[in-house]
Amino acid sequence: MDGAGRQQATRLTRVGVFTVFGAEGFFQYLPESGELLLPSIQPPDRFTQTIAEFDPAGAGMQTLVIDPSRGSLIRQFGHSVSLAERIQQAGWIGVIILALGAMGLLVALWRISYLLWVTIKVNAQLKQLETPTESNPLGRVLLRAERFRTANDENYQFKLDEMVLTELPALERGQNFIKLLAAVAPLLGLLGTVTGMILTFQSISLFGNGDPKLMAGGISQALMTTVLGLVVAIPLLFSHSFVVSMSRNLVQRLDEQSAGLLAARVEAERVEAGSGHD
Repeated sequence: MDGAGRQQATRLTRVGVFTVFGAEGFFQYLPESGELLLPSIQPPDRFTQTIAEFDPAGAGMQTLVIDPSRGSLIRQFGHSVSLAERIQQAGWIGVIILALGAMGLLVALWRISYLLWVTIKVNAQLKQLETPTESNPLGRVLLRAERFRTANDENYQFKLDEMVLTELPALERGQNFIKLLAAVAPLLGLLGTVTGMILTFQSISLFGNGDPKLMAGGISQALMTTVLGLVVAIPLLFSHSFVVSMSRNLVQRLDEQSAGLLAARVEAERVEAGSGHD
């Protein structure tokens, strides 16, 4: 009997009392009627491929699928839900969560690429401190420091701090946005959970709880939105932490170099004062 309930005659192969299959696929035994049912949805290709490769007259060992439940387990494999169907179960809230996740990951990749480029430029500048350039934050700080060389020590320190602060916005841009999306994603998942439970209770109030299939849609939405919210939030949190770590490392290098400039200035003045007393 096929999935539409029509009885048909076909050639079948039975493996003990476990598995029955034919050219059409695997069959399931129905104990209440004693008939064999051809499920409309067959298991994945890795299972059905054993049917095509099986030779009843062949010699030696052959590979076959054995189902002790007489077809029930194989039928369950055929009902496995794909990723696209899972996302569809989450509804429009799931689509919003995935869109925000994709946006956050794109921003994170953009910031990581930019900070890697800046790190390479700063490392190159550290090897050539005598010839600063405008192409990197450290070079800009060194060039501006030259303009205030005649200022006193206190004003010079203030100017160095101000120069470092002017570089912070470019290094820290996008961090709060990634953090915001990482926080919003699980909240949207919670919203989908509440919405799915509301749909479930509405189905129960209208049709009762006799048929679980009527409640499956709301429960699926409640669970899948929660899953998607967590799946999006976790990589965004890791991305945010990585971006923050990279930017802090660059800011620390700028602070170290500005402190080095101030220390070199003080040391030069001390040496000059000592030579003047001599």
